[in-house]
Amino acid sequence: MKIVAGHTARKRFGQNFLVSDGVIRKIIDAVAPRKGDTVVEIGPGLGALTEPLLDRIDHLHVVEIDRDLIARLRQRFPPERLSIHEGDALEFDFGTLQGEARLKIVGNLPYNISSPLLFHLVRFAPLVYDMHFMLQKEVVDRMVAAPGSKDFGRLSVMLQYHFHMERLFIVPPGSFNPPPKVDSAIVRMIPIDHLKVGAGETVKNHDRFASVVASAFSQRRKMLRNTLRELIAEADLAALGITPTDRAEDIAVADYVRLANFLAGGGGC
Repeated sequence: MKIVAGHTARKRFGQNFLVSDGVIRKIIDAVAPRKGDTVVEIGPGLGALTEPLLDRIDHLHVVEIDRDLIARLRQRFPPERLSIHEGDALEFDFGTLQGEARLKIVGNLPYNISSPLLFHLVRFAPLVYDMHFMLQKEVVDRMVAAPGSKDFGRLSVMLQYHFHMERLFIVPPGSFNPPPKVDSAIVRMIPIDHLKVGAGETVKNHDRFASVVASAFSQRRKMLRNTLRELIAEADLAALGITPTDRAEDIAVADYVRLANFLAGGGGC
């Protein structure tokens, strides 16, 4: 086990603490918090981002599961400056924090729960102004991948429907203590207001959309006419402008929306 600033880093919580002042400054500048913003930090850890965030805003919310770290945070920051929400971010209702301003969410997300946590956060997209996360670079590459690339997958489709996403910069392992075995990256996520921006056809049934995407990517090497054969006929795929011999990574987010809406409307097998 690695002891950092008197705290034993817990592997089960995926704890790798950011210690690079230069990287911390770049993240805070990217988040650009301003007085009056409702800012939420997921996994504050030893407070590497917490303190510089509080230098720019009057109050900060944090979500933390480690009781030892919570005790340290309570000793370091008064409750009128820092609200600590003890528990698992995967189960936390971020909607309870909505005030007059939409949420700005930031965090160094544990690698072991990054994908399920991102799917959880999708539920709160309408309440969010923007999100900035540090994640394993491989995960960020999948999040921002374009159709036709090997990184384009279920995570890409589900997030890109809800968010504009941009990889900002890479963070090397030496920026952490203990250092992870992989590079990390910072991603910016800005929710898409489909009604305001006229971003094309909108999803009619989100559960159907999610199930169609999951089915398509369940066997990446197979053609869509095979992975979706229980849902839709090959002729109907073609009628929707989707080539039946394409694989899941070959078609765009808009194609998945069109396909899911067709099935939600009673089409398909």
